[in-house]
Amino acid sequence: MLESLIVLLISIALVGLTASTGARFRPDSWYRELSKPSWTPPDIAFPIAWGILYILMAIAAWRLYMADHSSWRTAGLVVYALQLLVNAAWSWLFFGRKQIVAALADIVGLLSLITVAIAVFSQVSTLAAWLMVPYWLWVALALALNASIWRLNRR
Repeated sequence: MLESLIVLLISIALVGLTASTGARFRPDSWYRELSKPSWTPPDIAFPIAWGILYILMAIAAWRLYMADHSSWRTAGLVVYALQLLVNAAWSWLFFGRKQIVAALADIVGLLSLITVAIAVFSQVSTLAAWLMVPYWLWVALALALNASIWRLNRR
């Protein structure tokens, strides 16, 4: 029981660390001046959605870690760690460096890693895999938004 709680707290801390780049590199006047598609979610939607998604991700990783040792479990944890790094890089690339194309490449990689994570997680824990699906959907929307912003702001 104590081990499970410690693993859950570590999982929450890891997503918190990932989320910290989103808190550090946020929308600013540069972003507000960009042309965006009409279907862009309101600014308030982003922290709410990400807060929920990070909790779901932490629970999914916790479920995966607490499962029996296997090559699928190990692979899932590796892919999960990689996608956390790629996730953290996006805010830095888009808002920090203002590199829309680099952020677009990053988010394509992120969506690919989440897809692999869901497939691998499903071999270990169906619940863990399903907990990652809302994250996949939100990142797919973010990818479409990133691509549209790039298209609308090409100079």
